Amino acid sequence: MKIDLSNPAWRQTLPPARSIAADAPVAATAFSRDGTSVAFALGDGSVRILPADIAAPAAGAADPVHGGAVLAVVADPAGDGFVSGGDDGRLLRLAADGTATEFFHQKGKWIDHLAAHKATGAIAASAGKSAFVVKDGEVREFGPHQSTVADLDFSKDGGRLACAHYGGVTVWSIGQVTLPPRRFAWRGSHVALRWSTDGKFIATGTQENDIHVWRMAQATDMRMQGYPAKVKSLSWTADARFLYTSSQPVFTAWSFSGKGPEGKPPLQFGEEGAGLLSVVAAHPTAEFVASGYDSGELQLGDIKTKRSVALKMADGSAITCLAWSPDGFRLAAGNERGDLLVVDLRR
Repeated sequence: MKIDLSNPAWRQTLPPARSIAADAPVAATAFSRDGTSVAFALGDGSVRILPADIAAPAAGAADPVHGGAVLAVVADPAGDGFVSGGDDGRLLRLAADGTATEFFHQKGKWIDHLAAHKATGAIAASAGKSAFVVKDGEVREFGPHQSTVADLDFSKDGGRLACAHYGGVTVWSIGQVTLPPRRFAWRGSHVALRWSTDGKFIATGTQENDIHVWRMAQATDMRMQGYPAKVKSLSWTADARFLYTSSQPVFTAWSFSGKGPEGKPPLQFGEEGAGLLSVVAAHPTAEFVASGYDSGELQLGDIKTKRSVALKMADGSAITCLAWSPDGFRLAAGNERGDLLVVDLRR
């Protein structure tokens, strides 16, 4: 069983999928660690948890668990459930049946970004100008930064945490030995951040319609321009050879093989969709990539063959989030209107 975009069947018919209307905007989605369930963070304060198997019965609408919109959800690194954060400043641990347990509350703040590190069990949350890390029942604060933390991510080994904010990125040591924070400066508003899967680079998308990348070992940087809109979504391939970015009409990948992308154009491929890419998600093991468009279209691309296929046609509601199942055969997506989509790519 494999994903093969050269197979005519992939181009002739849409793959099987489950689609549910939730009637509230979807901010985030994530699969559980074991891949058996998928969660959607909704603007009505609820987290909808569905079976990953699209043929399995799905429960009805969930009751609100947050006092306001749910802004982020990730797989719980300590179990097979989820962790959610919302504009009520609370972190909740959610069991597969939806049972919620609060384990952190930052009053007067909202939690709109989460990161989880599977090996260490740490959970990081942004709340205003600070980031908080919860690990082994202890909470540590990192900050305040000069502005609101716009995104965050763990290093590969889980020993450091990178926070994006206005003016650049701050990297904190969160291990047993506390080191001074490292600051990587670049003027402008950095709105998205991803640490490369090999730990060598930190990439940010900016409000100024470009991306910025720092080499961690040398503390040098590079800037890639030419985007028609701010870059709000970034995703590294599993082997860190390519960085995918949103805000173009086709798949756009920067190569980090050899000497890297400086002075070179990005690799662009696939069928031009309706509108611009709003979110991208690289496959967890292979060189496929999923993209959602601001028009509602959903595509799957293959950088090896330069092919792409539609998984969902445009419907006018922007795709807001994407997530791959751990085995890479299911893809979850949510949109502004509140549609919850799980696509089964096994053929």
